Amino acid sequence: MLTQPTVKNYIRTIVDFPHEGILFRDVTTLFADPRGFRMCIDQMLHPYAGQRIDKVVGLEARGFIIGGAIAHQLSVGFVPIRKKGKLPGTTISQDYKLEYGDAIVEIHDDAIQPGETVLLVDDLLATGGTAEAGIRLVERLGGNILGCSFIVDLPDLGGRARLEAMGMDVQALCAFDGL
Repeated sequence: MLTQPTVKNYIRTIVDFPHEGILFRDVTTLFADPRGFRMCIDQMLHPYAGQRIDKVVGLEARGFIIGGAIAHQLSVGFVPIRKKGKLPGTTISQDYKLEYGDAIVEIHDDAIQPGETVLLVDDLLATGGTAEAGIRLVERLGGNILGCSFIVDLPDLGGRARLEAMGMDVQALCAFDGL
């Protein structure tokens, strides 16, 4: 009996990138395969079938790829959350901690209307710092986060627990052990 491939089968691992000891989970191989990419988008949408979603928010940068596809599938708007200084117009910002320092992300101040229901997406959940910053931005604009959806979870880094402690529904299509 043949087994059907899963999303995880389409993700390659690159050893020692970007630093020695890191196993980089590369989703570009998933995006490049039409069946794998379709499977990914369909599976990310499945937990939210039948629920109202007004906007999809994608975190820079691979979150833009999946976020745009999900928004298209739902016929709703897409909103990018970008690194500081990358968005034109008036923005609000949120700082957060990284393993190696601090960072800031921004969203347009008119991207989310009060009361809108938002699905936040990204390719990978590691420590949860970027996702938490994105959640804070959406909430500051009055949006309600329906859920946070990721392709890959790295459970050893604690991001899921961090977001769930904030009361978030967290979905991931697959998980990899290690860093």
